[in-house]
Amino acid sequence: MGPDGKKLLNIVILGFGFMFMFTAFQTCGNIEQTVIKSFNSTEFHGSGYTSMAIIYGVFSASNLMAPSVVTLIGPQVSMFLSGILYSGYIAMFIHPLTWSFYTASVLVGVAAAVLWTAQGNVLAINSTDRSIGRNSGIFWSLLQFSLFFGNLYIYCAWHGHVHITDKDRRTVFISLTVISLVGCFLFFLIRKPDPESSSGSEATESLLQTESGDGSTDSSSRPDLCTQALDAFVQACRISVTKEMLLLSASIGYTGLELTFYSGVYGTCIGAMTRFGSDAKSLIGISGICIGLGEIIGGGVFGMLNKKNRFGRNPVVLLGLITHFVAFFLIFLNIASDAPLAPEGGTDLEAFITPSVAVAMICSFLLGLGDSCFNTQLLSIIGFLFRDNSAPAFAVFKFIQSIMAAVAFFYSNFLLLHWQLLILVVFGFLGSVSFFAVEWLAESRRRDSDYDSI
Repeated sequence: MGPDGKKLLNIVILGFGFMFMFTAFQTCGNIEQTVIKSFNSTEFHGSGYTSMAIIYGVFSASNLMAPSVVTLIGPQVSMFLSGILYSGYIAMFIHPLTWSFYTASVLVGVAAAVLWTAQGNVLAINSTDRSIGRNSGIFWSLLQFSLFFGNLYIYCAWHGHVHITDKDRRTVFISLTVISLVGCFLFFLIRKPDPESSSGSEATESLLQTESGDGSTDSSSRPDLCTQALDAFVQACRISVTKEMLLLSASIGYTGLELTFYSGVYGTCIGAMTRFGSDAKSLIGISGICIGLGEIIGGGVFGMLNKKNRFGRNPVVLLGLITHFVAFFLIFLNIASDAPLAPEGGTDLEAFITPSVAVAMICSFLLGLGDSCFNTQLLSIIGFLFRDNSAPAFAVFKFIQSIMAAVAFFYSNFLLLHWQLLILVVFGFLGSVSFFAVEWLAESRRRDSDYDSI
């Protein structure tokens, strides 16, 4: 297999590893507030929204040290150890306790920062200027298959259930824990990409060895590794105040807000709508599948096929903005304003039209499609602008995204639906305008470097 084929295989394995892990974790996040509401215990007093706020809050702070961790232990081990902590969080729901719930939330926040920084590093070192857009699309599509498989399982497991029993909960979370662990071990199949002058034996080296030096682990190499770790932190700070990243921060922040909405709030709203019938809770799974289909189609069309797009990234982001605005308007009309805060029994209120399951599922699809438009283009433009400092750049990306997601999960505890939608509309508009400005800067660089892929 040639160097390009090996790099492409690494991207595919990376995508499958994340697909398994996030089949478990995203499904967990989608249903955990519903599960907690139906949990039969006077000893447990947790909130799914609060847990997610903790995760993304710690995630944002931990992104400052994540490049140093990835530099010290390498991207492969970083992803594996982070995946183990993700699996521990999911396993906690088998027998949840308040203290273990929030402790696991903190640990997953740390793990997420390391995981996504390492992912960005692996994506960048296995891509060229011409292939970064394609590889971003391949990875994104494989990742979003997690929404399809996980939520299909939830629909089948909970179909016809009005109340989630302890047995239902344990069965689901044992299965999700096993699926997450499978993804963790897939990361060991990723191989170190060939340097231009590498020999055949060097080509089989694992990413377990860091990119510096000859991979030796004697004491004389440790000061160099510590220096690199410190340099990675300094680079992250420098990148965060560049003109391009400051402009992109509005776009990245918007993806954090809408991540919270589609991955946690919207599913809870659907499950709370008693007007959807006794099967409302199983509709959470169908909604997740529709979101996943939108993500997969968007990642495929605007990622893998982007070499045919001669107009740059801006039309894709504009499409994402339009699809999100349509979805937000339909949700405003279709879902009761108190649905995010409704008790386990749900809400009997209506919005402005008779509640329609079909409209709710169309909105789910549009949310996923729009999210893929924003994220594939952000991955592509950051990979292009900061290719020589990919790990710090992706750490800054996740820092901004996660801190906004934490803010959104926090206000989801008390804001009615229409206020949450208004916040998304405002940030979506501002984020799109700022992205257009950065794309024009990237276009000028592209002319200088013959870069012809979005």
